[in-house]
Amino acid sequence: MPPHPLRFGVPNGLDAITVSVIMRLKEELVQLLGPDVVCNDAETLAVHSTDKWFASHLPEAVVFAQSTEQVSQVLAFANARGIPVTPRGGGVGYVGGCVPARGGIALSLARMNRIKEIHPADGVAVVEPGVITGELQAAVRALGWYYPPDPASLKECTLGGNIATNAGGPRCLKYGVTRSYLLGLEVVLASGEVLRTGGRTHKNKTGFDLVGLFTGSEGLLGVVTEATLRLIPLPPARATISASFATFAQAADAVQQVLNAGYLPAALEIADAFTLRSAREYLGATLVPEGEGHLLIDLDGHAESVQSETRALAQLVRGLGAVSLREAFGEADCEALWELRRQFSQSLKATGLTKLNEDIVVPRGRLVDLAEFAAGLREKYGYPVACFGHAGDGNIHTNIMAADYDRPEVKERVGRALDELFTQVLAWGGAITGEHGIGLAKARWWEQAASPVSRSVHAALKKALDPNGILNPGKFVGATP
Repeated sequence: MPPHPLRFGVPNGLDAITVSVIMRLKEELVQLLGPDVVCNDAETLAVHSTDKWFASHLPEAVVFAQSTEQVSQVLAFANARGIPVTPRGGGVGYVGGCVPARGGIALSLARMNRIKEIHPADGVAVVEPGVITGELQAAVRALGWYYPPDPASLKECTLGGNIATNAGGPRCLKYGVTRSYLLGLEVVLASGEVLRTGGRTHKNKTGFDLVGLFTGSEGLLGVVTEATLRLIPLPPARATISASFATFAQAADAVQQVLNAGYLPAALEIADAFTLRSAREYLGATLVPEGEGHLLIDLDGHAESVQSETRALAQLVRGLGAVSLREAFGEADCEALWELRRQFSQSLKATGLTKLNEDIVVPRGRLVDLAEFAAGLREKYGYPVACFGHAGDGNIHTNIMAADYDRPEVKERVGRALDELFTQVLAWGGAITGEHGIGLAKARWWEQAASPVSRSVHAALKKALDPNGILNPGKFVGATP
């Protein structure tokens, strides 16, 4: 790699050398791209230095790409000079995945936000990476079609970010994660070359699954500039059952019994006692069902079958010991019941404790074991642990709730609790992340979670596609001092 006179990865701060670096980089990028897409003012740099996790690092410049051509130009420019490039979408991730850990260029795809095409006859939508997930869902739904992936941040996260993390959501149980809806991608490689892989057909076995390779790659292998998404017909009817139980164990047992009875809900969500108590304090006791375990069950399909299934399933759940149960039919009434679930995170934050959101996954039969293990962590370390999330696929958001988290001794103690949590989850055959990715937050446990052969394959792919290591450096693959 040829040497470049600019220094990158400099510490945060604006000493004279840093100012010189920032100004010279901006001048070169403006000359390459024009003045409208390059920024290095302090406020813009700060916004693009972090996400919803705790880490931050200032880039030297922010580029707001508006086309595949501009992305290609930025990467070719940076690759030739060894300048780090960190792609980002909405910046609402939970693991520091878009933090520019080595400085350089923060490459925002937010302005590439066009829905290029919605084609019901082919069952596809073609989008740019900056499209907000909820906006695509609304546009597709207006035509009687459906894009099922539904991350909790769907009103602010981008489809490019969803692809980078293979995002999921409550409807994963029935409909699958983002990868299940990706038919084709346009990706700019580190060299600036543009790769098109897959297409708009719903079956395609031409060579390796390169669409799958880039899905979940967290900006380490290339930058997605266009995606062709699979759409399915919109189910015309929906129902929700809200059921509470005296204990979490009863709610977890009900999850298994519902599935054993032959039902495949669109969503099957669970919440524990601490989560429910926090919601009662935040929302009011009258809005939160009694009990220490709670389930939300969504069914969809044609109206007649949904109504009959809902009533039969409600009878089953009552027989499993539910202490309260409500049914809702139709989008508006169902959403009213789901508002409780959507407020769980805010309710936990309202406790005043720092919420460390871990998106671990356990085999579904381990739900009670997870709750009991979390209770043991609380007793050992003194921090409440709130568990809620996607019971149907075992992806439970396990939140350690810490007071005074900014104190070094608290961070160290929480870190030891997380060590125990992740070690146990892996021993059960689970995973340390189901939706958020590794990023910076979980890099500490990467070697524990992936075998030496797996890590070697990851490193080989990174080296092949990004030999100079410019794409999102400092993360879990190819990190250098």
